[in-house]
Amino acid sequence: MNQNTINLRDIKKMRLERHWSQEQLAEMSGLSIRTIQRIENGENAGLETLKALAAVFETNITDSDKKEEIEQIRKEAAYVEKVKGFYKLFGVAVFSLIVPFVLALNDSENWILFLWILITWIIVIGIYSLNVFDFFGEEWKRKLIEKKFKKKK
Repeated sequence: MNQNTINLRDIKKMRLERHWSQEQLAEMSGLSIRTIQRIENGENAGLETLKALAAVFETNITDSDKKEEIEQIRKEAAYVEKVKGFYKLFGVAVFSLIVPFVLALNDSENWILFLWILITWIIVIGIYSLNVFDFFGEEWKRKLIEKKFKKKK
């Protein structure tokens, strides 16, 4: 942890290290004692409250839980966009196979064209799904390493 930055959860620890009571911290920061108690009990604090505490402790205040939550939301949104892209690609593939299929039904010579288009789409969708569904991503790597080293132990 950077010395110039503290986590919201560290306020009580920092207050006690300085041998300050909640009343003293409230007086120095211009906040109510109840606000100090709520923050020390893990409740969220507003921006102005955080600024007041940062000034008293002469530091910056971060809330790593919020950063982690924001990062998780970003990851989830990116995953949803990838899955939407997968379904769009799948829809285009199905739609593009309709005409060749109808032609193949009417003329048996067109089955080769239909099969080539079908095989191409299967390959494209298969490769795209490896990325979207993260078949060989970080989770797979972690499991592979754990499996390898658990067998050796």
